[in-house]
Amino acid sequence: MQKNLVEKSISHLIQNSIDELSEEFPIVSQGHIPIQMEVPKDRRHGDLCTNVAFRLSGLIGQKPIEIAQKLNLLVGNHLKHSRIKKAIKRIEVKPPGYVNFWLSEKVFYNTLSDIYKTKGNFGKINIGANKKILLEFVSANPTGPLTIAHARQAAAGDSLANILEFCGYSVKREYYINDEGLQMSLLADSVRARYLELSKRGSTFPENGYKGAYVYDIAKELKKQHKEKFLEEKKPWKEFFLKFSYTSIMTDIKRDLKDFNVKFDAWYSQTKLGKSGEVEKKIEFLRTRKYVYEKDGALWFKSTEFGDDKDRVIRKSDGTYTYLAPDIAYHHNKFSRGFNKLINIWGPDHHGYVPRIKAAIQAMGFQESDLAIILIQLSTLFREGKPVSMSTRQGEFVTLRELVGEVGKDAARFFFVMRKTDSHLDFDLELAKKHSPQNPVYYVQYAHARICSILKKANLAYIPGAKLDILKEQEEINLIKFLWRFTHVIESCGFYLEPHGLCSYLQELAKTFHSFYDKHRVIGEDADLSKARLFLVNCTRIVLANGLKLLGVSAPKKM
Repeated sequence: MQKNLVEKSISHLIQNSIDELSEEFPIVSQGHIPIQMEVPKDRRHGDLCTNVAFRLSGLIGQKPIEIAQKLNLLVGNHLKHSRIKKAIKRIEVKPPGYVNFWLSEKVFYNTLSDIYKTKGNFGKINIGANKKILLEFVSANPTGPLTIAHARQAAAGDSLANILEFCGYSVKREYYINDEGLQMSLLADSVRARYLELSKRGSTFPENGYKGAYVYDIAKELKKQHKEKFLEEKKPWKEFFLKFSYTSIMTDIKRDLKDFNVKFDAWYSQTKLGKSGEVEKKIEFLRTRKYVYEKDGALWFKSTEFGDDKDRVIRKSDGTYTYLAPDIAYHHNKFSRGFNKLINIWGPDHHGYVPRIKAAIQAMGFQESDLAIILIQLSTLFREGKPVSMSTRQGEFVTLRELVGEVGKDAARFFFVMRKTDSHLDFDLELAKKHSPQNPVYYVQYAHARICSILKKANLAYIPGAKLDILKEQEEINLIKFLWRFTHVIESCGFYLEPHGLCSYLQELAKTFHSFYDKHRVIGEDADLSKARLFLVNCTRIVLANGLKLLGVSAPKKM
């Protein structure tokens, strides 16, 4: 019996029990009680559990443990007449109110067969039902190369997009290019100052200009192509320097992301948005809904009506727009393209910006829940135990390109996703380069390579016709059950929009496999047992490969 069918049947049993409970407590029937099935973190607490007793507790007015005990009896009675009675070994209540289920070995053996049949598709679920999601991430200003701060956003965003697609969503990846405004003007001024410097002309470097070596590189290339054509200060030079600098940096950004195995479906220009007239249209739309007003010569958005701590200026007294104005238009544009849900991945410095953009989409008639904003904390690089300083303006930073060149794409991507997005990440460069079990990505990849070596040695000859029910050793059962958890991990990562859980799972799966391998010979004198164990390790290889692929990390056949 397949896992999903078992879970659905258990949920149905619980729902029947809740319906029966409503006869004693009528208030239960007045609202829908969601039934959530989870895999307990502690293996001693069963294979599946539900916290539905906690949800019922508030309605009924009894302790969760008391409700769980009642549900246990009711579910047990319904189970006697259910088609899945042989799939469940036992049901127990655990304080403070969980109902835990132990499944029969047959459920897990069937999971192995399912893995072998579906291979690269194992773990796919359809909770998304093809719902359209626009995931916007990285979106770094084109004023310099991508740094490790952008790299973490890139790794997390691309991994999350892969996982959501695996969950049945239709996902589009978008990069929003902030290609206008003061920062772009400063970039142009910085490049021109270096161009004049290289041409032996005196120049004043702009205050707060960009001092990185990349500015010299752009200026050198410009001088190489155009000689001394732009020495004289004429009106058109600003636009030219801006366009040349922008093109150079965006070319590098796109190349670096491609080399990092991060792909985008669309690159959306803020300049193009401004020229389209959409900003003015959306402001007028908000005006018709009475969400904007004039004060002190400026135009204000009534964001406090949607929970913001104060109203926000969208057009200043000098007639220029604040950042909020084009962002309002941009988010409306996203919805107008038919997306059901928007996900933005931003840096931690955008924390205060979240309430106002949430207010804006509500003012335009959308639900607050239609937009999810993930704030990814910064990363600190450590080299030989000491933090590496970072300052984009001063030109003291480690670029994505430099990082990948030092530790490799696989290690960089895995390390950036290892922690929750809202947790600061300490990135140990020395650890990322080690070829040892202490390096988590190496440890997982080595498990995959080790299995490939075993299968190559066996030439897969023992796998067909394997008798899986002879796998009875504790390490074998542990490994089978861990493979069974894969779909749960995928669903959890998709639900919480957190890819780090997949990293943790793969490390634990590799550990569980190595523990099995260290205690048991895979290929031995017992042909039937060898077949079964080869089947098991091949299924482990498939799940490791599927998980690594979702993280954008390679699954090597040898190391």
